[in-house]
Amino acid sequence: MGVQPKRPRAAAASPAGVSPVQHDAAPAPPGAAPAPAGAVQSGAAPGPEFRSGFACFAGRPNVGKSTLMNALVGTKVAITSSRPQTTRRAIRGIVHRGDAQLIIVDTPGLHRPRTLLGERLDSLVRSTLTEVDVIGFCVPAPDRIGPGDKYLAAELGAIKGTPVIAIVTKTDLAPPERVAAQLAAVADLGDWADIVPVSAATGFQLDVLTDVLVAHLPPGRPLYTDGELTDEPEQVLVAELIREAVLEGVRDELPHSVAVVVEEMGPRPGRDELTDVHALMYVERPSQKPIVIGARGARLKEVGTRARQQIEALLGTKVYLDLRVKVAKDWQRDPKQLRRLGFYD
Repeated sequence: MGVQPKRPRAAAASPAGVSPVQHDAAPAPPGAAPAPAGAVQSGAAPGPEFRSGFACFAGRPNVGKSTLMNALVGTKVAITSSRPQTTRRAIRGIVHRGDAQLIIVDTPGLHRPRTLLGERLDSLVRSTLTEVDVIGFCVPAPDRIGPGDKYLAAELGAIKGTPVIAIVTKTDLAPPERVAAQLAAVADLGDWADIVPVSAATGFQLDVLTDVLVAHLPPGRPLYTDGELTDEPEQVLVAELIREAVLEGVRDELPHSVAVVVEEMGPRPGRDELTDVHALMYVERPSQKPIVIGARGARLKEVGTRARQQIEALLGTKVYLDLRVKVAKDWQRDPKQLRRLGFYD
């Protein structure tokens, strides 16, 4: 690929029974204690300097980028779904450590756009990739390497001067021999700075991945206050939680045709323990509206209940959710509608 790491390479640990992909790791500094079994060993001795910077997760749709970011941050800052192309924004999650602050940028999955919305999401991903300190290229362990992975590997290779970490995700869903084969296949895709197999579900090697990402950050002061886990506005987070509930509720019927906007949100006057949320759910065609509402409003009620529980966990208060459905004709292809829904050029 031609991308050169800014710091010495690391040898990533592997699941039991899996032979790790080897890198040219430098020996430990004189006098250093032996690294624990399965840990990454780096040739750079730890220094007193604080590191801060940005890492971006990139990959095909539905490779586990959002789930991985949530696991590293330690809380839910991005919605997840089994449906591809769930992420529609560049969402930042903040990992705080005593020696570093790592800001992870979760991006939509790169794909061949079929709508104006798809084109704007792809543009968002490409611009984000050029602005971060390190890139994590996510490839799931259970899936065979496909044309989309090869295409993205070539795209990342064209970004000069930024180290790319290959991350083999979802190792808990594949047997050790499959993970080993995937590590080898991913190694053949490009000249990666590091290769790390992980599982967001079990926590396997999440600490190792954080160490590897932090090692590629520049020295610098914290960019966010301690304890801040994302810079997403609460209204945006609430809208995303509602959309997540919709994605689960409608299954395969219209996953990409739904957009959610929170029009108004705040404490109810005289009742600080209760937050009123008024949100609009947009679909593209009149025929989709009854799908979301369901018979006698049953599906909409189910979606509202699921979303309200998630919103209450986020805000720490009781929530009254007023959720209504409207039609915004072909909004994914309409520049004016996209701007109104927050998807800008």
